[in-house]
Order: sequence, then structure tokens, then C-alpha cells
Amino acid sequence: MAFPRRVVAIIGSGGMGLASARRLALSSARTTLFLSDFSQANLDSAATSLRNDGHEVQTQLIDVSDYASVQKFASAAAQAGRLETIVHTAGLSPAMAPADRIFKVDLLGTVNVIDAFREVVAPGGSMICIASMARFGAQPSPDLAAHFATSGRDTILDRPELKELVEKNDPSMAYSLSKAANYLRVQAAARAWAEKGARINSVSPGVILTAMVRQELESPHGETIKQIISGTPLQRGGTADEIASVVAFLAGSEASYVTGTDILVDGGTIAGNMGAMMSAARK
Repeated sequence: MAFPRRVVAIIGSGGMGLASARRLALSSARTTLFLSDFSQANLDSAATSLRNDGHEVQTQLIDVSDYASVQKFASAAAQAGRLETIVHTAGLSPAMAPADRIFKVDLLGTVNVIDAFREVVAPGGSMICIASMARFGAQPSPDLAAHFATSGRDTILDRPELKELVEKNDPSMAYSLSKAANYLRVQAAARAWAEKGARINSVSPGVILTAMVRQELESPHGETIKQIISGTPLQRGGTADEIASVVAFLAGSEASYVTGTDILVDGGTIAGNMGAMMSAARK
């Protein structure tokens, strides 16, 4: 009797996506890795690396800001076997794009991925979205937070607060607000995913030393990032493999009662900052 292959879909084949793909492929001998990326060069590089390690890999170009593109990828992944795990890592940092593109990729893109894959995920499946500790840098109003959590993908970007940031071209705040929206969207999606017998969670990394962050270090934001690293209780940046370990936990049976939540993986940065503020307040 032939059993269907287990399928793991990875959106974004950069540092965290590649590390997650490699880690998740080890949990089952019959796994097909479905990789997607906006860049053909990134996609080819990741696929070659994984194939050289003996993994079965299929690839597809994708634009997460285009729902039809995401839906096509989701459908192809589901047709290849039992779609058990989806890891959404695709995103743009402030040094990579202007505010409007960040909103389309990081905010709308996540909404598109959550919607498209909910339709095809297998019962017992799990989705993990990569958010960011940068979400703590944005404080959306209750009305805006509700909009991020519940608005349809056709209207999610239709807010004056977002248009103002686009006009100012403030990519840093666009990034933080997008990541706050990711966190809220995952929370709000938990019940709908549970109706499919599946779970959805997010991971908020701190400064992870991927190619994206190294690009940020060479940007005008570089000194700020260095200060964040030096102020982190663990006194270092993180690695993509450390994020992949948390992704694997959320995807596996050990996290079977975990859904609609976020795991902060930041070396203690946010906790350290809060502790410092509380200590200062007592003086």
C-alpha cells in the first residue's frame, strides 16, 4: 500500500526559510519540500543546497502580495501529498524596500498566505508565520488592531494610518506595524484554522544574523542594530537554526495544544528592555 508523501511548504527560501526546511525534512523520511520565493536566484540556491543533502524538493516562484500567485502555490503543494506544515518567512526589511512595498509584502502577503493555505492544509497540520520583535515598536489603536485582525485582504491596506506612512515613506514604522499586524492576524485566525483541524502560530525573532540583517547592518539603521545586539541579555545575535528549532517545535506533536500564539525568540531583548524601564521607574 502506497502512503502519500508528507509535504512541507516554505514561503521564502532565505536564511530562516532554508534552515526551517532542512530541520523539518529530518522529521520524516517521506517528505517533499515545496519551496517558494520571489527571487529565482534565491530559490535555485536553496533548492540546490537541499537536494545536495538528499532531500526531495520542488520549487515555484511566488509574489505573496498577489493572492492568485499564493493560491497557485498552495494548490500545487497540496496536490503533491499530505500538506502538513506551512512556514511563512517571506518579508522585506526597512533597508530593502519603501514603505508601500513593505506593507504589500509583509502585511498583505501574510494575510494572503493565511487565507490561501487554510483552504488546503491537511487535518492535523500546522502553519507558522515569522513575525518580529519589531512588533513591539508599533502600538496600533484598538480600532486599527481590530482592522488588522479581521479585515478582508481586499481592504486590509485601506487605512489612513498606512497611507500616511506611505506618503512619508517611513519603512521602519511600516515594518513594525506590519509585524504587529502579523501577530494579530495569527491570533484571529486560530479559530478558523481549528475548524480545519489545524493550528496556526507565529514566531517573533530578534536580531537573527541572516543575509537580510547583514544588509540592514550596512544600512543607515546599522548602528541601531549593533546597539540592540550589545544590549541583548545574551550579548549576541541569533542564528537561523535557532529559529528553525522553534518552528519545528510548533510544527510537531509536542505543540499539539498550542495555537493562536506567538513565541518571542530574541535573546531576552524585550524582557531586558522592560526590566530596565521598571528598574529606572523605581529610582
